Amino acid sequence: MKIVSFIANGSATFGAIINAPVNDRVVDLGALLGARYGDLKAVLTDPAGLAALEQALSKSQASIPLSSVTLLPVIPNPGAIWCIGLNYRDHVEETRNQVAEKPVLFLRTAASQVAHGQAIPRPLESSAIDYEGEIAVVIGTGGRRIHEGDAWTHVAGYACYNDVSVRDWQRHSPQWGPGKNFWRTGAFGPWLVTTDEIEPNASLTLVTRVNGQELQRATTDMMIHSIAQQIAYISTFSPLQPGDVLVTGTPGGVGAARKPQLWLKAGDLVEVEISRIGTLKNTVVEEADIR
Repeated sequence: MKIVSFIANGSATFGAIINAPVNDRVVDLGALLGARYGDLKAVLTDPAGLAALEQALSKSQASIPLSSVTLLPVIPNPGAIWCIGLNYRDHVEETRNQVAEKPVLFLRTAASQVAHGQAIPRPLESSAIDYEGEIAVVIGTGGRRIHEGDAWTHVAGYACYNDVSVRDWQRHSPQWGPGKNFWRTGAFGPWLVTTDEIEPNASLTLVTRVNGQELQRATTDMMIHSIAQQIAYISTFSPLQPGDVLVTGTPGGVGAARKPQLWLKAGDLVEVEISRIGTLKNTVVEEADIR
């Protein structure tokens, strides 16, 4: 399934994408399941939640155009957004860092996220705004001290992520948090592709484009620390919960490492495309222009 969180008729809900003959449409599964699940995170918290969605989808004949709704970040309210830094060798090299023995971690807040199709604001405090295309993994089954060999059984699905970074604020100290948590800079979408459509340890291709120009390309098997290793490592010290998000690292090609440096500006269209998942698209605007 492809599952989206969205707003329709003024209310937040969630549903499944179906491919109509011409345009994508969405089935409002939140409305069909009534008070059983308040949001997609609640679905994942129930071990039978995804099966309930599939059953409801199989019985429904009503759908609405995807273009008629306002998308939300795939998980609007994650308990934790774990982000992995320096996880591709070419990115380590371009930033003149050393390969880390263990995953380099930082956290994002839910308030820093934005959905597919929504504007990414260039904040008033900086012009050093950089793209970082990444693959996001959403936890379906929680746990602590998850064994690497069991990690895939804890995954609900995958999405695209753009870990937009405010570079000068990121470098205020060795802790990257300020530059990684500006309002509406973490683009997350367009949907969650569940694991029944993508086998464990599949090699997925990631491409980032700005205004149609390809600037990043990598595959998941180029990661230094695999997704399974990330899950095992994080869950050792922090229990993972359903709906938690792992943002698994960006490859080389970021704007900060280019000569001359390439910063995002108002009007730029940033696309993060991942094979078998889809394409996340966001346009950059000046924060002062957002109403």
